[in-house]
Order: sequence, then C-alpha cells, then structure tokens
Amino acid sequence: MAEAKGPRPASPIDGSRPRPLPMALGHEAAGEVVATGGGTEFAPGDHVVPAFVPACGHCPHCAGGRPALCEPGAEANGNGTLLGGGLRLTGADGGRHRHHLGVSAFSEHIVVSARSAVRVDPRLPFEIAALFGCAVLTGAGAAFHSARVAPGDSVAVFGLSGVGLAALIAAKAAGAATLIAVDVVGSKRALARELGATHAVAGGPDAQGQLPRLLRAAQGRAAFRLHVSLGDPAGGRAAVAPAVPGGGQRGLRPPAHRRGGPPGDRLLRERTRSARPDAFTL
Repeated sequence: MAEAKGPRPASPIDGSRPRPLPMALGHEAAGEVVATGGGTEFAPGDHVVPAFVPACGHCPHCAGGRPALCEPGAEANGNGTLLGGGLRLTGADGGRHRHHLGVSAFSEHIVVSARSAVRVDPRLPFEIAALFGCAVLTGAGAAFHSARVAPGDSVAVFGLSGVGLAALIAAKAAGAATLIAVDVVGSKRALARELGATHAVAGGPDAQGQLPRLLRAAQGRAAFRLHVSLGDPAGGRAAVAPAVPGGGQRGLRPPAHRRGGPPGDRLLRERTRSARPDAFTL
C-alpha cells in the first residue's frame, strides 16, 4: 500500500470538515488486492487505486454519468462508513474505527468497497499510481473538463501543489501555448519549469506586478484560462485580478474563511462560480 500525503486529511483534524471519530485517515493511495468478497470484478493480485468518492452506480447522478456526485457515496463518506454502511476497522482496544472517505490508507492493509476501487496497469509504480487517487484527477480533471484548455490557450496555475502541478501538466498536454506557474516556493517553481511551464512567477506582490505584462504578451492568441489552487486570501486576489476578456477562472480550493458552506463542499459537489472577473470572489 502506497499513500500520498495530501492536505485533505487535515480537515477532519482541525474541524473544518467534521467527521465522526475515531477515524483512520488517508485518502490518496494505491495497492494490490490480497483478498475479495463475493461478486466483485477484482481478483487477488490486481493493482488498484481507491477513489475517495465511491460510486453506487444506480443513483440519478451515477446513472447520468456524474459518479463523483453519487449521493449514497457522499452519505457514506459523511458517516465514516464504507458504501454499504459497514465498518471494517478495529482498534487495539477492540472498538470500531471510522473510514476516511472509504479509503483510510494510513495502514499496511485496508478494506474498501469494490465501488471505491479502480483497476490500474500493474506496470505503474504504486508511488505514482497513488497520485491518481486525488491530485491527478483533481488538477488534470479541472484542466481537461472544467476549464477545457485548448491548443493555443494561455494558462496560469496558482499554487504548485500536487493538484496544481497536475493541472499544469494537463494544460501542457492539451496544447496550451503559455503556461504561467505561480508559487511562493522557489523549488516548486523550478519543478514547474521542468514540467513545461513557460514562465515561473513568485507568489505575492511579485505576481501582481509581473502577471499583467505576461498576460498582455499572451493575449490575442487565445482565451486566457486561470487555475487557482491556493489557501490564502492574498493569493486569491492576485489570481482573480489578471483575468482578461473572454477568459475565466476555476477555483480548485478557495480560502476556508470565504467558502460558502463546509470547506471543500463546493468543489466536491461541483458547485461553481461565474467566470466573470467581477463576479468571481474568493
């Protein structure tokens, strides 16, 4: 079992997304099937990546091709159970522990619903496959399906976490001509350049000063599409300010104190805000 350490497990700890306790954390992982229950499509030896939103396959959202909005899956995640409602984790004291998003990957062995697992090519190393459980599907999914980056587009990515870097890689794969990477950490900006960013800008005041010039140079070739993967209000203001006519913003993780409703729920439930620069507020 390989587990990638991302920011989401902190939300049950700091109370920003309350969950029933005790709970075994970990949501981004990959591993090998060692045993199965009856009636599943999996077999021992299969390599799988768990999905942090199980899909029942039968609710209106699943039937409509939007399994990430599965209502039974969301209810199970909120209750800290597997999709079927059961608990399969036992503590040293013999008490039951709750499941984190149906995964609970901080363990050598886990029990998941078959509806929470996706088979992957066994040639893919676990430490890479694990990233497809959250960072890649979130960042690349935003670039491909939310912003719909097209050849010739200009894209800025604010916040070069695993999600932000996945968005950058996907934008490059989609044919973006200008890729602007923004982060306060120099090593992350250097990595972004290695991964295909055409420009790297330090976050904060430097970003506010340099982005208008870069955008003016890029404007006219294609629409400007903006990805935001951040956690501070100042970064949010810098991200929104440079939008150009015909462009848009996609907020991957707005600051907690400005989100409407429980943190992250707008993202997980596919609620979006207007792409008009004057209407998109973080």
